[in-house]
Amino acid sequence: MDAKHVQLSSKEILEKDFKTAMRGYNQIEVDEFLDVIIKDYEALQQQIDTLQTENNQLKKRTTGEARTRTAQPVQPQPVQQVNYDVLKRLSNLEKEVFGKKTSE
Repeated sequence: MDAKHVQLSSKEILEKDFKTAMRGYNQIEVDEFLDVIIKDYEALQQQIDTLQTENNQLKKRTTGEARTRTAQPVQPQPVQQVNYDVLKRLSNLEKEVFGKKTSE
C-alpha cells in the first residue's frame, strides 16, 4: 500500500471530532471504537513496512546471486563416470535377475 492510496493517518483518525446531534451516537463508544481502529491501522502499517523491507532485501539478494552465477562458469558434472556406474549396476542387476541364462 503506497502513501498515495492511504487517505487517513492514525493521527488523523485520533484527532477526528464528530459533531453531536440530539440523537447522536454515544461519544465514548465512538472514541473506544476509533481507538481499536487506530491500533489495527498502526499494526497494519508496521506489517507493511516490515514486508517492504524484507522484499527489498530479497530483491538485493537475488540480484547478487544472479550476478554471482553469471560471473562464475558452471562446472560440468562428470557424465561419463555417472554413466559407467549406471551400466555397472545394470549389469549386476541383469546377472541377479537372469542368472545363469546370460552366462550360457
